[in-house]
Amino acid sequence: MRDSHRPAGAPGGSASGPDAPGLDRALVWMRRDLRAHDHAALYHALKNARQVWCAFVFDRDILDPLPRDDRRVAFIRECLLDLDAALRELGERHGTAGVRLIVRHGRAVDEVARLAHELDVAAVFTNRDYEPQAVERDARARGALADIGVALYLSKDQVVFETDEVMTATGTPYNVFTPYKNAWLRKLEDFYVRAYPVARHARHLAPLPASVQGGVPDLHAIGFEDTQVAELKLHGGTTQGRALLADFLERIDRYDEARDFPGIKGPSYLSPHLRFGTLSVRELARLAWDRMRAGSRGAETWLAELIWRDFYHQILHHHPHVVGHAFKRDYDRIKWEHGKVADALFAAWCGGRTGYPLVDAAMLQLNQTGWMHNRLRMVTACFLIKDLGLDWRWGERYFAEKLLDYDLAANNGGWQWAASTGCDAQPYFRIFNPVNQSQKFDPQGKFIRRYLPAFVKLPDRAVHAPWAAKPADLEAAGFVPGRDHPPPIVDHNEARRRTLERYAVVKDKVQAALKPMQVKVFD
Repeated sequence: MRDSHRPAGAPGGSASGPDAPGLDRALVWMRRDLRAHDHAALYHALKNARQVWCAFVFDRDILDPLPRDDRRVAFIRECLLDLDAALRELGERHGTAGVRLIVRHGRAVDEVARLAHELDVAAVFTNRDYEPQAVERDARARGALADIGVALYLSKDQVVFETDEVMTATGTPYNVFTPYKNAWLRKLEDFYVRAYPVARHARHLAPLPASVQGGVPDLHAIGFEDTQVAELKLHGGTTQGRALLADFLERIDRYDEARDFPGIKGPSYLSPHLRFGTLSVRELARLAWDRMRAGSRGAETWLAELIWRDFYHQILHHHPHVVGHAFKRDYDRIKWEHGKVADALFAAWCGGRTGYPLVDAAMLQLNQTGWMHNRLRMVTACFLIKDLGLDWRWGERYFAEKLLDYDLAANNGGWQWAASTGCDAQPYFRIFNPVNQSQKFDPQGKFIRRYLPAFVKLPDRAVHAPWAAKPADLEAAGFVPGRDHPPPIVDHNEARRRTLERYAVVKDKVQAALKPMQVKVFD
C-alpha cells in the first residue's frame, strides 16, 4: 500500500492531500471523525510532523442552545472515552506512553487557536465539514490560526465523494439520484475506499505535556445531565460501532428484504456511528461494495443508502438555499396550516397522539430512544406534511432536536423528499396512507405493541385502526377507544384531498389529479 492518498483534499481542493513535510509539531482537531483508525487528518498529521497531538472541543456555539439532557452529548462523550483509550493504546503499541486525547469546552475557534499556541504547533489538521455553519467556522478558524502563524489543513473524510467529484458530463451537479448513483459507481475504484494507514506513522503520536490537561470531562463539568440512550443500546465509540457492524454483516444479505419492517431486526443501526465518525465511511462502503460484487442484493441496497448520503451532501454544497427553503423554489409558495389549530396538531404529532397507531409508535420511538426506523421516518414525515398540512420545516427542526444520528444534509434531503419540494422527491400526489403502511410493514403489530402497550391484547386485525375494530375485539382486549388511544385527529381521505388542493399553487394540473383514477396513494 502506497502512502499517497489521492482522495484526501488539501487546502484549495488539491487532490493530493496536505503535504507539509518536516513539521516539528502538529495538532489534529477532531470533530465528526471520532476514531483512531482510517482517519485522513490524523494520517496526514502523523506523516508530516514529528510530534502530533489530538484534540476535541465541546463547542459552546453548538451546545449552548441544546437541552441539558441532550442524549447526543452523552453519546459524544462515550465516543471520546473510547477514542482516548484507542489513542493511548496506539501510542503504547508504537513506543510512546502517555498519549491522551485533549478535550476542551468553549468556542471551538478560540479553543483550537489557544491550544495550538500552548502546544507551539506549526499546523492544525482536520477533516472537512460541509454544513454551512461549519464552513463558516472553519474559515474563522483559518484566520485565527493564521494570526498566530499556524496553518490549517483540511482533508476529505466523512464522504466517499465530495462536492465536485461526481458531476455530469457537462460539469454540472446531479439533481437526480439514479444517474448520480450510476456515475458514483462508475467512478468507484479500490483506491477511493482504501484505508488510511494511520498505524504506519503512529510513532509520531506525542505524550501529553505536563502543562496541558487531558482526559474526558464528565457531563456535569460541561453543564449537561447524565442520560441513557434507552432500549436500543446505541452507545458511542468505535468499540460499540464495530460490534454493531459485525452483527449487521451477518444480516446484510437480507437487508433489501428486511429493512422496511420496523418490527424485525432489519436496519444496520450504524447511522449514529457514521454521523460521529466512529467508523469510517470508506470501510463501510468497501465492505458493501465487495459483498455487492459477490452477488449480494442486500449489500447493493445498503451501498445505495451510503450513496444517498453522498448525494445529499453534494446537494447541500451546490444548493445551500435548501437550508430554510425548498430546493424547488416554487414550492415556497405553498400555504401551510398555521395558528392555534396547527400548533395543536403539531403538538399531537410530536407527542405520538395522532390517533394513527403506526405514526404514534414511531414518534414514541424517536422520543424515547433518539432513533427512528427509516421507513417510519418517511411515514411520519408524510403524515405531518400531507395529512396535517404542516410546514415540512417544523418536522425537520423536530427531528434535528431529537435524532441521535442527526445530519443536516440527510435530514433536509429526507424531509424535502417527503414534502415533494426537494430534488428527485416523491411526486406531490404520492401520499402515504398510514393505515395501509401499518398493515403492509407491521402486519402483526409487533412494532406498534412495543411502544403502545395498550394494544398488546388487541388482535392483529384491530391494531392498525382500532377506531374501525369490531366491538367484540375491543371488549375482549379491554381496549377503550379514546381512553387507551386517541381517535384520529384527521380523516386521511379528506386530508389527501386538501393536500392536492394545497399543491395546486405549483401544479397546474392538480385538478386533473383529483380524479380518483389519477390519484396515486403511496401504500
